[in-house]
Parts: sequence; C-alpha cells; structure tokens
Amino acid sequence: MVSADCLDHPVMPAHRYEQLVQSVVDYAIYMLNPAGHVVSWNAGAQRIKGYRADEVIGQHFSLFFTPQDCADGRPERLLRQALEQGVAQDEGWRVRKDGTQFWALAALDVIRDDQGQIIGLAKVTRDITDRRESAMQLDAVRAQLFQAQKLEALGQLTGGLAHDFNNMLTIIISSARLALASQDPARIQRMLQHILVAGQRGTELTQQLLSFARHRQLDVSCVAPQDLVAATRGLLEHALPSSIELQVQLQADLPLIEVDAGQLQMVLLNLLFNARDAIAGSGRIGLTVELVELAGEVEGLHGSFVCFVVEENGEGIAPEVLPRIFEPFFTTKAFGKGTGLGLSQVYGFARQSGGAIHVDSDPGHGTFMQLYLPTYQDKTNSPLDR
Repeated sequence: MVSADCLDHPVMPAHRYEQLVQSVVDYAIYMLNPAGHVVSWNAGAQRIKGYRADEVIGQHFSLFFTPQDCADGRPERLLRQALEQGVAQDEGWRVRKDGTQFWALAALDVIRDDQGQIIGLAKVTRDITDRRESAMQLDAVRAQLFQAQKLEALGQLTGGLAHDFNNMLTIIISSARLALASQDPARIQRMLQHILVAGQRGTELTQQLLSFARHRQLDVSCVAPQDLVAATRGLLEHALPSSIELQVQLQADLPLIEVDAGQLQMVLLNLLFNARDAIAGSGRIGLTVELVELAGEVEGLHGSFVCFVVEENGEGIAPEVLPRIFEPFFTTKAFGKGTGLGLSQVYGFARQSGGAIHVDSDPGHGTFMQLYLPTYQDKTNSPLDR
C-alpha cells in the first residue's frame, strides 16, 4: 500500500537546485540584484562570456553589452522593462571578456519573495551565433533563387517586349519617311506626333523592364496592392498572346501590406505565367484582389488579409499532381520550359510573409490560386526600441 506521504511532490533542496544550475554549460544562467549587478555566476556563463565568477560578481550587467548599446541605454531599458512587466527578452550582440562578440538570445525574469517584493532577477543567455549565421546563409540562398526566377521571368517577358518594340520602331520609321516625303505642314506635324508617342511608349517599357530586372537588396516595406498590380500588369500584357484575355478586378480602398515589393511582383508573375501556360489556344486569366477576414479556415490563419486570386479556364491540374506542385524542381512542363522553382518560391514567400497560398483545381475546367498576405499593422515600438 502506498502511503500518502509518497504521493506528495518531492521538493528539491536549495543546494541541489544550485548544483543543477551550476552544472549547465550551454546557457549562461546568473542572478542580478534589482539594480542590475551580478550576484551569482554559473559554469555556462563562464564558458560563454569568458569571465570567472570572482571577476564579474558585483559588476553591472551592462559589462556584456557593446559600447554602442551602452551609449544607447539598451541595458537600462531591458532592466526597466523586466522590473515593470516581470519579464524581458532581447536578441543582439554581446561582448566576451576577450573582446570578441557573439549573437545572444537573452531572457530576464524577476524573482519575488513570499510578500511579492522583487528581490532580484534571473538572467538566461544563449549563444545563437551559429543559428543566426545559418539563417543569414539561408536568406542569401533565397535571394539567389529569387534572382534566378527573375531572370527566367525576364526571358518570358522579352519575347513580347521585342514584338512591341518592333511595332513602335515600325511606327517611328514609317512616320519619319512620310514626314520627309510630305510638303504638308499639318501632315508632318501629325507624323512627328506619332513618332513622339511611340518613343514615349518605348521609354515607359524600358523603365518598367529595368525596374523589374534591377538587382537590389530585399526590402520589406508598406506596399499598396493596387500600385503593384498596375506595375505587374504593365509587364504581363507584353507576355500574353492576343488569344488570352486578362481581366483585373481590384476592391476599392485596399489596405497596405508589409512585404518586399520586388518579391511580390515576382510571385504574381509566376502565378500569372503558370495560368498562361495552362491555357491551350484561347482563354481567360482573372486577377482579383480583395480584403478578406480569416478565422482559421486557411492554414489556421486569423485576421485581415489581402487575397490575390489568379484563375484561368485552362486544362486544370490532375488530382495526383496537385499535392506536389509546390515541391522545388517539380514541373510537368517539357524539358527546358521551366525550372520547377516558380511555385515553390510562391509557397516560401507566402509562409515567410505570414500568409498562405491555397490552390483549387478542376481538371478540364481550370485552376484557382489564392495568395493570402496579412494587412499592415501599425505596431507600437517595444520599450527596447524606444
């Protein structure tokens, strides 16, 4: 028979708990008094930061921050936030005893006595430099893939653009010849006007193409969906055959979204190119942009989202193919007609942006793709950023 005493949860003696904390080497765990001075030091703190306990106890914890962070008052803000809110988290550069720096993930929690009075703070710091470098390398690879996709899209755009430029040059040359052969000032004026209009259109096309092709750093900013759709439409119209009609519908007063405009334009072009390639002969592509409220029905998302809907009345996607369309390098196109990276980039962009991509397809009738991106929320700066 089990006694009632055995059912009670055992309490770890204080000295055993201290031994446990002291044995941890992967995390710097130490205590601060309410003024921010170090009062205890574990083996992990010595390994990560390089200081022995006798060198650091009694020192203010700002000792571990960079000179720039100290000048900006970051340690004091972190301490104040913890004391006021009970907890504070921070991520940034920290300085070791030998002067080298590491990227730290830190948490600061208040400790209270039985009366609820703050008697100190527990500080836990982890060196995540390797994780940060891996994330930066992954971002670099994503940027390279994005640029590769951009070059592939440029290849698809240039055919239509070359045709348009040829038409404009024909207008310019023909009008110039007619103007040279004419003695009628009014007719010459009309021909010069035709030349001017064609030249201005060529300039606009060139600027659109250069803006799209320009290699630049990824830059997340507030984007107006209607402006980006207008720029994308200006490029796409030159890559669509006359047998395919493009219909664009924009909801009025769309809110801003916070994304990289270049990436979003590339994503829309990928979706629209796939819609174009799915249509054999004549057909229609629809691009609808609207504000929707989600309550978990799309990949568990909640809140306000701008939804970009691309639909076409082409061949549709076979049920056995549909689950694989977002896999990298998977493509049903003929060899040399695609890399299989376009839709995987769309999926990655949607997830990275806090949104989702959803696809419905009816073989023989067409495909319906919905890209959800969260609306811009004006976030109040945290105490650490003020």
